[in-house]
Amino acid sequence: MRTIAEINEKISQKRAIVWTAEELKARVGEVGVNKAAKEVDVVTTGTFEPMESSGAIINLGHTDPPIKIRRCWLDGVPAYSGFGAVDLYLGASCPVDTIDGEEVRERGGGHVIEDLIAGKSIQVRAIGQVTDCYPRATFETTITRDTINQFYLFNPRNLYQNFIVGVNGGDRPLHTYLGPLQPRLGNAVYSNPGSLSPLLNDPDLQIVGIGTKIFLAGGIGYVAWEGTQHFPLQKRLENRTPIGPSATLALIGDAKQMDARWIRGCYFKSYGPSLMMGVGVPLPVLNVEVIERCAVQDKDLVAPIVDFSIPRRVRPTFGLVSYAQLKSGRITIEGRTVRVASLASLFLSRKVAQELKQWIKEGIFTLTEPVAPIPMERSFLPQDRWTEF
Repeated sequence: MRTIAEINEKISQKRAIVWTAEELKARVGEVGVNKAAKEVDVVTTGTFEPMESSGAIINLGHTDPPIKIRRCWLDGVPAYSGFGAVDLYLGASCPVDTIDGEEVRERGGGHVIEDLIAGKSIQVRAIGQVTDCYPRATFETTITRDTINQFYLFNPRNLYQNFIVGVNGGDRPLHTYLGPLQPRLGNAVYSNPGSLSPLLNDPDLQIVGIGTKIFLAGGIGYVAWEGTQHFPLQKRLENRTPIGPSATLALIGDAKQMDARWIRGCYFKSYGPSLMMGVGVPLPVLNVEVIERCAVQDKDLVAPIVDFSIPRRVRPTFGLVSYAQLKSGRITIEGRTVRVASLASLFLSRKVAQELKQWIKEGIFTLTEPVAPIPMERSFLPQDRWTEF
């Protein structure tokens, strides 16, 4: 029906018809797939959820005399410095080491990234390896996003295509990456916006690929590669959506252009720091099949209910539950009604899709052709071998 070049021409002329995924689903309910496909050029998706496998590449710039940094802290958070002299990688889930001898777990790399994006000052303390090229041994300074060379996010695993629902069938509270889980099935937590989720609207990644331009924390980003733990061979329903964690993407984008409204450092009690981030993906309507896939509803999407009280890699489940049931706030497990909460912000996920829609309508965001597809034959390889020391 259309090409990306044709859609971009309409975007540049501010004539493109853009709907959010929710608007598209409502329109399909009114007029059907075929008519909706003729009416719309781009569908925008969005999510705002924890993405702890994220981080920032930072180049501080050389000092005088030069230093070859081998240990470094940004506001007390260790940054990896094993490549280049003043190149750093700050992991979102890395916690603060110490402040005045006291370990502070409530702050981590995600908070430092948020503060840098917001234009705040960050304290740097570095220890160098003294060489003839780099004679300086230590360095302390204050930086902002405007006083460093490069500051960009490189996130190894974002945009889980689907995820799990966490519960606790044990006798004591558990503190997890989904937050607190109360004993004896006291609550359930999930972390995906369901039918708004970018990759659930493109289940076989026929539109999204390496090089796809996206909305990343209020700036422009790109799909860089498949994400870590990418598992597209997950079992799928007839509508091709996976029944659990499946495809993931690695994302990259200039953090100097990002907006602190769309990124938040966060902390999970007795688990650690993380990062919540808004990501939006545009889906060009190249043919009717794009609309057929985007028409999927929450009642047609499922996630597994996983019991965290069993401390194993493979945990028992209580079956599958639809996102429509999850969003109702109550699910039934073995005859019991269990209250449900979402870690993903449905409100902000909608805002991401709406913001991206506005960018496209205003002609300030055009689409890109993927330069290569995301592999869809990756297996998931666990480490089940035991080594005794």
